[in-house]
Amino acid sequence: MSEIRQNLISREWVIIASDKGLTPRDYVDNRKADRQITEHKSDCLFCPGNESRVEQELFCLGSGKGWRVKVVPNKFGVLSAAGKGERVVNGTFHSMAGYGAHEIVIEHPKHNFLIAFASEEDVSNILRAYKNRYEVLGRDKNIEAVTIFKNHGLISGSSIEHAYSQIIATPIVPPQVRTRLEHATGYFDDTGRCVFCNCLADELRAKERIVLESAKFVSFVPYAAFSPFHLWIFPKRHMASFSEIDEEEIRDLAKVLKVTLMKVYRGLNNPDYNYTVRSIPTKEKNTAYFHWYISLIPRVNSSLGFEFGSGMYINTSLPEKNAKYLREINVEQ
Repeated sequence: MSEIRQNLISREWVIIASDKGLTPRDYVDNRKADRQITEHKSDCLFCPGNESRVEQELFCLGSGKGWRVKVVPNKFGVLSAAGKGERVVNGTFHSMAGYGAHEIVIEHPKHNFLIAFASEEDVSNILRAYKNRYEVLGRDKNIEAVTIFKNHGLISGSSIEHAYSQIIATPIVPPQVRTRLEHATGYFDDTGRCVFCNCLADELRAKERIVLESAKFVSFVPYAAFSPFHLWIFPKRHMASFSEIDEEEIRDLAKVLKVTLMKVYRGLNNPDYNYTVRSIPTKEKNTAYFHWYISLIPRVNSSLGFEFGSGMYINTSLPEKNAKYLREINVEQ
């Protein structure tokens, strides 16, 4: 029989329809074969040697031909610094100029770079770039939120083969962030506790949905996961803003992110995926009621008409079985 579980952080209800008889292995796309991607492509804007073909560098680790990660403006960005983030109200028609920033994080010089197979130092460099741009963009008084995200594969929305992430800074707080913030504030008002810290404590106590635990981070499939193999990576230390992460935590997170993605790669045959860093709005820091985290969604199934029509998710697999499957994937082979 199916079960309806509530995701306490988003306050959304999820139908766990695990009685369909599907096992974790049923989500592996055995038709998918790894394409052989070369280390360098002469026509790739992000490959070394083509620096003059992209916009100016906003951030770079390494110099000259020895760069390791760099951030550049998105040439076709959805937002830009032109204009001001002022609202225009005309009756029920509300608008504002497309003020903000849209940046590309070129994760590595190698065209075929994958975080799952990278060194921990290379993954740390990506996280350092994230933090730098988050802090710089957050200083703009007109910016309310900074969203860091990665699309891997065509289904996820990736349009470029070279490994990259994106950062978009907006003059408004996105609805998902606002909703989670309101729920977290309400929970804190009712209990005096952080809902994220409480959820993490309960997951660590239950153990059955933990995929990986390090000294400072925990990777797990949430109790009311929205989709098969939906994963969260939580810092153990309470931090409302991603900008609060320190260097030791960056190195620890690099290992957890790399190993988690390796388990997903090997366990699900390199699925397309999206991940995003969910952090508090830039004007708010050091709060007791919010807790930043990474949300990772392997694209192993499609949305259903019911989900579009109701706003409720249907997860056709059991989170406990998914976590066990990933937990047992050997990443040292």
